[in-house]
Amino acid sequence: MIRMPPPLQTAADLPLDCAAVAELLNRGCACISVDHRSLQRALENGNGTFSHAELLATRPHLFSDSMVFVSTAHLARMARIIALLERVVALPAYRERVLAYAPPLARHSPGAVGVYLGYDFHLGADGPQLIEINSNAGGALLNARLLRAQRACCAAVARMMPTPIPVEETFLAMFREEWRLTRGTGDASQRPLARIAIVDTQPDEQYLAPEFALFRQLFEANGIAALVADVAELTFDGERLYCRGQVVDLVYNRLTDFALAEPQSAALRAAYLSDAVVVTPHPQAHALFADKRNLQALGDDDWLAAIGLREDERELLASSIPRTLLVLPEQAEAFWATRKQWFFKPTAGYGGKAAYRGDKLTRRVFAEIAGGGYVAQAVVAPSERRLLIDGVPHDFKLDLRNYVYRGAVQLVSARLYRGQTTNFRTRGGGFAAVFPVPCASGSKA
Repeated sequence: MIRMPPPLQTAADLPLDCAAVAELLNRGCACISVDHRSLQRALENGNGTFSHAELLATRPHLFSDSMVFVSTAHLARMARIIALLERVVALPAYRERVLAYAPPLARHSPGAVGVYLGYDFHLGADGPQLIEINSNAGGALLNARLLRAQRACCAAVARMMPTPIPVEETFLAMFREEWRLTRGTGDASQRPLARIAIVDTQPDEQYLAPEFALFRQLFEANGIAALVADVAELTFDGERLYCRGQVVDLVYNRLTDFALAEPQSAALRAAYLSDAVVVTPHPQAHALFADKRNLQALGDDDWLAAIGLREDERELLASSIPRTLLVLPEQAEAFWATRKQWFFKPTAGYGGKAAYRGDKLTRRVFAEIAGGGYVAQAVVAPSERRLLIDGVPHDFKLDLRNYVYRGAVQLVSARLYRGQTTNFRTRGGGFAAVFPVPCASGSKA
């Protein structure tokens, strides 16, 4: 039987190692924290077109029914790592290095920063380990609504309930800031943001399509016209971008065509290069943050010192980013021989697609990897969350996603899964709310 650990009183009653307390809770607290009536209200409070029942029927493993516990020390350390990385990315030497191997389009600087950077971490034995950065991280609004539906199953958990924050107001302000940053201080900046197109390829077929509908409702409820569109529906007349005959001011870009290189992206690409529309996130944001090759640069201690990072900053990155190397054909045999210690990822990959744990590889798949376009990252085992499914304990892997804008963490959520990568296919898994475990005075991040 899985039992709750002894009740926790206040922060002062916690051991100094609050990370150990969080791990104990993740192993021993089988609480159900999601109130589905509250979740239904949170999801359906728009214009009545969103169906909670349909969501559960078509995507039954999108949300986990339980929470994940994370120490405030680990939350603070992740924020420190993110803030430092954002400062590094702003350095001219860093930008020169990574843009040299990026698609040419990435050299276009549109002024916008890029919404919803996703910094994904595993909680390893040495604390949070940055696994990857995504430039169009999905799930932020879904997780914001999930937070509204949390309930405490006992007094100890009640004291760790996340503090309510107006995160959706923060999201709206972010899109308006992208408009302001791109339009500058001239007359055009005086015109309010009027219409947003939420764009993907076949958006109705995407797994996170429900979130597109929620964003449309959020924008429209706040005076911004919005539509969800396939990128092929966009047209450009040389001056303005249109969708279904309507002028588009801003494209919320959910495409995985990060360089806008596909034929159906031609109109969007042309409008973007002409600065006729705000595109966010944009190709340069992907090149600067999300290309997996960048992690190799961020692990190059001598180079980081040469471009001005202090020793303590380099130590923070070295202890927080798993070793990452570009896979070159001439090194194929060495990587094959040590494959069990590596996780192989495509340089422009996303969502765990075409990513492989080395100990599961076949020679055939490895031959494709060795051909190029992959990095090898040292394996960092994820921490786990134990849950009861039909009364039987099951261990789920977990990762933590920090949704970030301009270096500030807006929201932290967890994803529970089984298998090699996050997949939203496991009963009991899916997005989960993060409950912070407070640290006693003297704890270190």
